[in-house]
Amino acid sequence: MNTEINIDPYSPQEMAQKAESAGVKKANLDFLPLLILGILAGVFIGFGAALFILITHDSIFSYGLTQILGGFVFSFGLIFVIVSGAELFTGNNLLTMAFADKKITFRQLGRNWAIVYLGNLIGAVGLALFLDAAGVWEVNGGLFGAKAVSIAAAKTALPLLPLFVRAVLANTLVCLAVWLSYAGRSVVDKMAGIVLPVTAFVALGFEHSIANMFFIFAGWLAKQNPAVLEKLGALDFAGISFAGFVYNIFWSTLGNIFGGAVLVGLVYWFVYLRDKQKTENRK
Repeated sequence: MNTEINIDPYSPQEMAQKAESAGVKKANLDFLPLLILGILAGVFIGFGAALFILITHDSIFSYGLTQILGGFVFSFGLIFVIVSGAELFTGNNLLTMAFADKKITFRQLGRNWAIVYLGNLIGAVGLALFLDAAGVWEVNGGLFGAKAVSIAAAKTALPLLPLFVRAVLANTLVCLAVWLSYAGRSVVDKMAGIVLPVTAFVALGFEHSIANMFFIFAGWLAKQNPAVLEKLGALDFAGISFAGFVYNIFWSTLGNIFGGAVLVGLVYWFVYLRDKQKTENRK
């Protein structure tokens, strides 16, 4: 009996095939499991965002180190998504690899994105409501909640072009993290592949639509708290509104799609799967 254990990472060609196969499976999931897995992913990303607020709200370190530490703890959200098999809209932008290879239809692609996006929204907003009910905005004398408000205010105040470009860059890194996870043979391998790209996108202040669902709604909830209001000083948080939420989420979603679906998904399909499709078409 062969007991040899292979610890080498999968090759990029094998990673592309795994990503394509995963896309086909995701596209064929039934509605209810897909929605529930989407809700779970929204919760997981929300937990990562909440940990980011916790780490950064009263840090004594420099801005750069604080952002890196915040990005590091945020990465646990995507680790939970990948390891548990939850469904995240931004990661599922890689389904374009299966679509480009004609393994799934445009309708299947759109169906997956729509259901998962809805689930992610429910999960992210739902977690913010749970945290509000738990009174977490009052942690550390309201400073935790004040940080949530300041993050939401900054996100809703971003001009369109920086917002869109930051969203493109964010999901380029997120989908690269998902891509790298396909190289791993163990949970530890997958975690190692995920942490650095996610830490980078968070530390650099890029815009992730699903995380922003939590951040902005959490900021809106926190600004209702009297203990938090006392800590806000002259901060202008008028932009934290339904209109501000829609503005940020709409443009960050479009940017995320371009970064993940095109700059990662279609690029890797072109490099590793296009010739395979040509060969199959000639048969």
